[in-house]
Amino acid sequence: MSLNSPAYIGRFAPSPSGPLHFGSLIAALGSYLRAKQQQGKWLVRIEDIDPPREVAGASSDILTTLEAYGLHWDDTELYQSQRLEIYQQHIEQLLKEDLGYFCHCTRKQIQQMGGVYDSRCGQLSPRLTQGAVRIRNSAQVEHFTDLVMGSVTVKHSFAAEDFIIKRSDGLYAYQLAVVLDDAFQQITEIVRGCDLLETSCRQISMNNILGFNSPNWLHLPLACTKPGFKLSKQNYANAIDRKRPQASINAALRFLGQQQVDIDDVDVMLKQAAEQFAISQIPQLSEILIEQ
Repeated sequence: MSLNSPAYIGRFAPSPSGPLHFGSLIAALGSYLRAKQQQGKWLVRIEDIDPPREVAGASSDILTTLEAYGLHWDDTELYQSQRLEIYQQHIEQLLKEDLGYFCHCTRKQIQQMGGVYDSRCGQLSPRLTQGAVRIRNSAQVEHFTDLVMGSVTVKHSFAAEDFIIKRSDGLYAYQLAVVLDDAFQQITEIVRGCDLLETSCRQISMNNILGFNSPNWLHLPLACTKPGFKLSKQNYANAIDRKRPQASINAALRFLGQQQVDIDDVDVMLKQAAEQFAISQIPQLSEILIEQ
């Protein structure tokens, strides 16, 4: 990190698979307030590397909604689709150093292994020259400390698995792109939903393998309409109201266990919310049921 960089850099990283809904707002607001409370930067990254799941116009719609809610980001927004060459360079370097390898195994074959990939393609000689690319997971991180959820431990089989970093269809995997981009943007803390809680272990493993420092972690409860059914774009969650954002801001603050703020201009509301934001008040729950 350069001497001119703030001590804290956070980010909000939505995928453009639809408009922002209440669950998205919780993640955006929580990460924004945490960054502003720490007098740090808050960045926005559009994770647009999975074209089959993307919706035309969603990226601009997301940015417009954030602005309507007063969630103004620092610096220029980053699009993952502009960084594909960087991802490929790292893939090639990992393959060259035998830190990654090609894999032909199908989901059906992995199910026959008991649901956990057994690294068989990494043991072949000569090596495969095409297929999906997996990381040789030498780090195998099983546990970490989360600022809300406390000590988190995942199953050893999940932590030890050689996971995919480039899919067989040529698309780059989330685990690779998110680690490279967080390092590139010098992210010091990741604030996001608990649906990604366990995968943090894999990202810490990737950071260790690549020689990067891992950020701190702060996972927020998920807004669910019923147990195990989170609000999401795939589940057709309602878009949040851009014309009357004040009520949704206070609803998200209540969800996060925070004091509500006076109904006012959104910039005034967010300033007040940042001043009184308290991690200790965030519910230590992975899910919270809500009514839509």
